[in-house]
Amino acid sequence: MSGSLVYIESYGCQMNLADSELIAGCLGTHGYALIDRPEEADVLLVNTCAVRERAEERVIGRLADLASLKARRPGVRLGVCGCVAQHLKSELLARIPALDFVVGPDSYRSLPHLLANGRQESGPSAAVRVQLDRTEIYSGITPRRSEGVRAWVTIMRGCDRFCTFCIVPFVRGRERSRPAAEVLAEVRALARRGFKEVVFLGQTVTSYRDGQLDFAGLLEQAAEIEGIRRIRFTSPHPCDITSDLIRSMARNPKVAPQIHLPLQSGSDAILERMNRSYTVSQYLRTVDALRRSIADLAITTDVIVGFPGETENDFRATLAVMKEVEFDGAFMFRYSPRKGTKAFAWKETVTEEEKRARLSEVITLQEAISLRQNRKWVGREVEILVEGPARRQPHWSSGKTAQFKAAVVPARAALGELVRATVVRATAHSLIAEPVGGG
Repeated sequence: MSGSLVYIESYGCQMNLADSELIAGCLGTHGYALIDRPEEADVLLVNTCAVRERAEERVIGRLADLASLKARRPGVRLGVCGCVAQHLKSELLARIPALDFVVGPDSYRSLPHLLANGRQESGPSAAVRVQLDRTEIYSGITPRRSEGVRAWVTIMRGCDRFCTFCIVPFVRGRERSRPAAEVLAEVRALARRGFKEVVFLGQTVTSYRDGQLDFAGLLEQAAEIEGIRRIRFTSPHPCDITSDLIRSMARNPKVAPQIHLPLQSGSDAILERMNRSYTVSQYLRTVDALRRSIADLAITTDVIVGFPGETENDFRATLAVMKEVEFDGAFMFRYSPRKGTKAFAWKETVTEEEKRARLSEVITLQEAISLRQNRKWVGREVEILVEGPARRQPHWSSGKTAQFKAAVVPARAALGELVRATVVRATAHSLIAEPVGGG
């Protein structure tokens, strides 16, 4: 089917978005062209996330929608890629009989072959490629990216942590790092294309090791590349925040003063049940070390409520840590059991009603903290990397500060321009600024 039109729809985190760019690059080298209208595509691909049950069900619902589109155009091929494909495997074929192929995160190289080999049977005879590969890092494939200011750069794949609530190690396999030379070559190529910011990605990105460089060393070398103005990374594991990494962040102005540091729970008992490998006191010492060394550091986090065994006191302990740390922002979730994880076999001890109540309390607390943190920037000067026009103000520009805070400014600035501005107002989710010197 070389020369055919391919529509790719992505669900989930930055890792999934980066994988969609990888898939597009893989297909592009075999003559496939991307299109953004599923109604006109010859191939429909859904790249998926399996971290939460709701996301998985949403993907299945979307596949059913696309199956009806395929029914009106019988020559269209329908496939599912990524974590849901790996997690559910052949079960997907029973739920979505119109599927032609199911391809896991380590099998994207098989897509051109599957598409070139003519029409496959749907249903039970559809092709399933979900073998995990400890060596697959997709060397030699250049992701196909849209133009912009920020580029995702996957530096490692897989995870060795095995948190009891998380399906990722089972759907993405064990940790393996890309060679530093390959990563740095990709960053240089991005700089030549005009990208101003890169974001290093990995399930536990700070576990990066290529045999010669650790993650701190990779940051040091990336910071020397001309043209790149900001370097970010996500998501680190608290146990991997070393003194070398903190020094690299502190002494390299290109490394953004921002870190997403998942907490998950403020209770030692729950952290142990989650197999998080740190205590609350260890986490707080890491936060203190980061803030003492890195000026104006913004810290965001993940919080899960309602994990099996979580008592009212455990939940209150989480609120207490949130109040003590004062995170700039947080992704907050109710616990969602995932088949295949250790915690899936454990009896749930928190009702869905109580989970919702706890989540509501967490969100309310974090909204107040985020507002307070953002208001600290009022009257201060920031540098905004412009990402485009503001959605609601046609003559304004929007972008991100070095702390990855959303900001808008009343000026029509070019994509990728760095605008100096003074913050005049703040909400819990954004900063409103005026250009220095009046624009």
